[in-house]
Amino acid sequence: MDGITTSVVIDTNTVLDLWGFADPKLAAVRSAIEAGGRWRWLATAWMRHELHDVLTRSHLQRAFELRDSSWQAVAHAFDAHACVVADPNPLPMAQRVHCTDPNDQPFLNLALAHGAQLWSKDRAVLKCRKRLALRGVQCLQLPA
Repeated sequence: MDGITTSVVIDTNTVLDLWGFADPKLAAVRSAIEAGGRWRWLATAWMRHELHDVLTRSHLQRAFELRDSSWQAVAHAFDAHACVVADPNPLPMAQRVHCTDPNDQPFLNLALAHGAQLWSKDRAVLKCRKRLALRGVQCLQLPA
């Protein structure tokens, strides 16, 4: 697939693994996103707002301090590398995939609207894999 850019939607926990905790298993993915070209990270303003809410939780800030990281670095990575698009229009009922966690639903909706891969490690999202695949969306759990 050389030369082909794949659109991806990255859930908040995976963003944290990529930039907040700098998971070494994800270093190649992180570098590829930062370099551009291979993957186009799609997100919405709501996703940026949710990320900010999560990043400012005190327990997470303590975890970042232990790793000599910062929530500002994660926010900067989002702002630098995510392609912010409009919230998708509601899909017809027959094309929707319902997620049991309403906070994860926007990630599914965006992936469905753009035919993008969905990167998540969230249990509620991963339970939707088969239904997403039937609608042309590949849901991947990056190495844990």
